[in-house]
Amino acid sequence: MFAMAFKAFTLTHIYAKQGTTKEISKSGIQCIECFDRNVYIGTKDATVQQLIFPSSTNSDLDLDQSKAREGRARKLGSSIQVSKLKVVPLFNHLLVLWDRSLCALNMFSLEPVPALKKIQHISLFEVCNSSPVAQPDGDGVQMVTSSSRRKVIQIHMVKVDQWLVLREVPLLLDPVAFAVDGDILCVATINKYLLCDAKTGKTEELFPHNHSRQQVITTSAGQGEFLLNGPGSLGMFVMKTGVCQRPPLQWPQEVLAAGICFPYILTLQSQLLSVYSMVDQQHKQTVSLSGAKGLLSMPDGVLVFTERDIFSLHLVPVQKQIQALVQHERVEEALLLLEGVQGQRPLDSHEELQKTITRQAGFVHFYQQGFSKARDLFIKGEQDPREVISLYPDIRSCLSEDVQSQQDQMNKAKALQEHWEEDRNTFRHYLGFLGDFLTEIRGTQQGLKCIKEVDCALVRLYVELEDTKNLQQLLTIPNMCDLDHCAPFLEENKRYYALGCLFQSQGCHIDAIQTWVKIADGIHEDPSCSDLYGHIVWTLSQLQDRDAVWKFADWTLQRDQETGVQIFSRHPQPDQTEIQEVLTLLEKYPLALLLYLEFLIYELKSEEEGHHSRLALSYVTQALQEEKEADLRKAGWKLQQLLWESKFYDISIVYESVEATNLHREKAILLGRMGEHYQALQELVNHEEDPRVAEAFCYRTAEGQDPLLKQTLLLTLVQIYLDSENLTSAAVDLLNNNPQDFAIEKVLQLLPESWSVQLVSQFLTRSLRETLHQTRMVSLQTALSRVELMRHQVVWMQASKINFRQHEGQRCKVCQRKLIEPHFAWSLHSDPVHTSCNEPSSS
Repeated sequence: MFAMAFKAFTLTHIYAKQGTTKEISKSGIQCIECFDRNVYIGTKDATVQQLIFPSSTNSDLDLDQSKAREGRARKLGSSIQVSKLKVVPLFNHLLVLWDRSLCALNMFSLEPVPALKKIQHISLFEVCNSSPVAQPDGDGVQMVTSSSRRKVIQIHMVKVDQWLVLREVPLLLDPVAFAVDGDILCVATINKYLLCDAKTGKTEELFPHNHSRQQVITTSAGQGEFLLNGPGSLGMFVMKTGVCQRPPLQWPQEVLAAGICFPYILTLQSQLLSVYSMVDQQHKQTVSLSGAKGLLSMPDGVLVFTERDIFSLHLVPVQKQIQALVQHERVEEALLLLEGVQGQRPLDSHEELQKTITRQAGFVHFYQQGFSKARDLFIKGEQDPREVISLYPDIRSCLSEDVQSQQDQMNKAKALQEHWEEDRNTFRHYLGFLGDFLTEIRGTQQGLKCIKEVDCALVRLYVELEDTKNLQQLLTIPNMCDLDHCAPFLEENKRYYALGCLFQSQGCHIDAIQTWVKIADGIHEDPSCSDLYGHIVWTLSQLQDRDAVWKFADWTLQRDQETGVQIFSRHPQPDQTEIQEVLTLLEKYPLALLLYLEFLIYELKSEEEGHHSRLALSYVTQALQEEKEADLRKAGWKLQQLLWESKFYDISIVYESVEATNLHREKAILLGRMGEHYQALQELVNHEEDPRVAEAFCYRTAEGQDPLLKQTLLLTLVQIYLDSENLTSAAVDLLNNNPQDFAIEKVLQLLPESWSVQLVSQFLTRSLRETLHQTRMVSLQTALSRVELMRHQVVWMQASKINFRQHEGQRCKVCQRKLIEPHFAWSLHSDPVHTSCNEPSSS
């Protein structure tokens, strides 16, 4: 005998019939039946032999040849073989088909049952099942027989003392074999398979075949399914509804018998027995059996017999099968088997077993470098990440305890150690897998169970892989790294920026910034952060720990005032006390002070006089500095905007700071704010080369004010121009370019008598046109208003719904004259009157 490495069944020789070869050829085993501890043998010489086996400790049949005991035997008659045996445990009957007749024996004594007479002319029979069918006169069991003389199938009811024919199902051809499932029969004739409904007699043809009588197979597979030997050596699964729900199974030629022991199909040939899986239709095991004649399916295996011997193939417990497959690294088969048996052979620990196998499958793919599949299986099987980490020599030190893997991975872990020492390229692939796996599970329940070890392992892993990006990303988000473990490791590997990020994530802000400061000052070298100073500033601006901010404030400002001040200006909503402390500190840093004041005024909308005045003085200082350096007067422009727009600075203090300077525009604005418009214009006219500056001052000052103020300012400017001998042309240009902004009569009073009309003709023409235009516009607006009023009056009259009658000769109630005109009014006394008589003066 030969068996494959994987065994779904274990083979045991349980009985050998005694006798010479010649005797065996005459009295050899022809059929068998089994129930409880009893095995019944039907022989060629019409003998029924009982074998009795002891029960094992778990109440199962203990099929051990050394313990088998021959029980009773019964000779039925002449030397004609017993064709079939079947037990009916409900009535303790053993049904025997012999010499084309069916008889009933007692299961234990093998004595004939007197009340059940032989049924003659029977070629085949089958008991539907052992479950009783309720009858009015007592329970019974259904049985199906076929006649050797007629093309008919009969349905019988077997009772304790009688059997009755319930109905007949006619056929066109003699049945060669059949199987029963409930009321449905699967019948094989000499050339085709049929489905028959025993209740209705309806038949349905399935498919043809070309097998001999000995190779025709019809077997009940349970749950409404039949297994048939189809054409082309195909094992066909057919439901009792006539459809196939499983793919056909390719099995050997010349199959003598087939049996089902879920989840396997066993096919018998004369020299061997083959085992196939119903889950994946693959061949699993082969057992050599010389001279095999038939088999009998049992719940936990099959019995196979030859003429002399009986063998038991006992199903190996599914859990052991799965473990064996895993040991041979056939993990995909193990998972398929586990899923396939769960429906009919549920395991109490199915879920946990499935996870265990899934994890083992992950390790198989892991060592075969199938990393993508291994990762998915580890996640699905909820693999403890510490067991995976423990396989990596240089990373396992981050484990808080000595994690012992439940897998037998010692030899392969050693191989991984060799990769680490010798083949660094391959080992980097393993490191990449570990990174992907740990990153994938980090935020899941699987990773949270040991998040400390996961984060520490990722730190070491990213350093090993020189993956700066992921290292910094891990340490800049909330993490559970062990500071005592990771900090020395990062410092040892000169990852100083990452070390600072680790300190920061653990709440050690001063240590974090101190580490970064050392990099910025050149004490440490770490180019991994391109803008380290900017990062320090941003970090300080976000800190709630203000002590840390003040500790590094001077260092930050000394390095760059413009950027450093952001540690205060980016801080959300500072209180008044803090603002004052910041202003005091920034007195040493003028540019930073200016920027912080801008932040207070333009972003926090401060209305404090001190802030506005201080900013203005800062602008003055910077503007004077820019004047010396011939800069673009950026500060001067900002100062002017502040002086124009702010209402909160102290004008006198600011004016004192610019009075003795060359900031003429700023002085003019301040004089204007003090109401000294004439002096302001004098300042601009006398010190600014461009006359447009003074004109712009007039318009800017008059913005949002009474229009008369603009006229006054412009007339004042004209007067100043006229008082200066060399600015006459400026006065003419001002008048000619802006006639709409002057009252012509006031301008004429200012003009010297010596001027010709030709000189100001453009101004006079445009001014008169503008005056005429304005007059006409007023008239037009008045007319439009009257029309709008009349429209409202009409609407009001229509809404009031007042009707009245006017007749010829009707008179006004006020003047007593006739109402001739179409327009009239309706008095308060409801009398029609002339519109002129309705005026208030008329009354």
